Amino acid sequence: MIAPATNVGEGRRAWLAVAVVFAVHGAANGSFATRIPWIREHLGLSAGALGLALLMPAVGALLAMPVTGVLVHRFSGRTVTRVLIGAFACTLALPPLAPALGWLALALLVFGAVAGMADIAMNTQGLLAEDRAGRPRMSGLHGVWSLGGMVGSAVGVLAARADIDARVHLGAMAFVLLVVGELAGRALPSDGGAADAGHGAPEPLRLAWPPRPVLLIGLVGFCAVFAEGASADWCAVYLRDVMGTSAATAAAAYTGFAFAMAGGRLGGDRVVARLGTVTTVRAGGVVATAGALLVVVARTPLLGIPGFALIGLGIAVVVPLAFAAGGRAVPHAGQGIAAVATIAYGAGLAAPGTVGGVAQLSSLPAAFGVVAALTALFALGAGALRGSDPSISAQQSETRQMQANSR
Repeated sequence: MIAPATNVGEGRRAWLAVAVVFAVHGAANGSFATRIPWIREHLGLSAGALGLALLMPAVGALLAMPVTGVLVHRFSGRTVTRVLIGAFACTLALPPLAPALGWLALALLVFGAVAGMADIAMNTQGLLAEDRAGRPRMSGLHGVWSLGGMVGSAVGVLAARADIDARVHLGAMAFVLLVVGELAGRALPSDGGAADAGHGAPEPLRLAWPPRPVLLIGLVGFCAVFAEGASADWCAVYLRDVMGTSAATAAAAYTGFAFAMAGGRLGGDRVVARLGTVTTVRAGGVVATAGALLVVVARTPLLGIPGFALIGLGIAVVVPLAFAAGGRAVPHAGQGIAAVATIAYGAGLAAPGTVGGVAQLSSLPAAFGVVAALTALFALGAGALRGSDPSISAQQSETRQMQANSR
């Protein structure tokens, strides 16, 4: 890893720049989500056609993310992040411009591909900022992403209520986020080019099957993302179908889940600093499993809503910590993060259909029994993240630097 920065003020500015990039990425996602109904009505899409189109961002991301590690290594993380966050802001304007379903699917494929690549690049920058600080940062950065998503969605709700054309709203948001992202990009931490981007490894980087430690870390992330996707997509339906609640009460389940996850991420760095990565992930797995089991047995919203909130709290820090662990498990941080993200985000495709299939064959409580099993699994597999604490990485970096200077 890169040695910690000696200038504290410079380190803080760099971390703030990375945080703004995370917020921009989250705001773009939140903005788009609020205008999906407008796009559906504008194109006259059926539920099935819309569902097919909404698969395209995940497909695009999964196809493009593995390439990002190579780009980060070759051109440096700061350069790639600046370019990709600007490109992602611009792609926000594309979906409402689509004249038909085929064009919408293509626009969303590009939107998802650039989003996924920007995600990897900015997480590589977050890992660099964390290493230089010598203390946990990644969980808080993902918390800022959640806050950005909330701000973007709030603006989108206001635009929808004011009946503003989504082409105008998302076009304006794209411009604002492009400017903010470019300003933040100028202050991103420098990794010194390809050699430093690869943790001092000057050899060319090519696409390759990730090593076993990265695969295990990715599986931990997969379990957490599966629980996230299942809860986010099905919590309101669960309360309506299993507990017979009103639509408003059902919506409160997602609110509790989202706020618990955002709060867990914002406070997660302090927990990691006190307990360490492995213990934090194990504790999160226990909390998430307790929440999933509570959901399975609950038949009233008084138990169901807290159950979903516990799932959100338990999984909050797992993906940020898995990204950090993946970046430190191999010589090239971007490659490790890309591999973990590709495996973990695959759960975003698997979760909705798996939950629906189990519910069709058995019941929704049985489907969330699967969620409980997966959260227990990542608690058991937390040891795969061992050795990824930033303080340990900083010490290893200093040792390698001293050895290099003595030669």
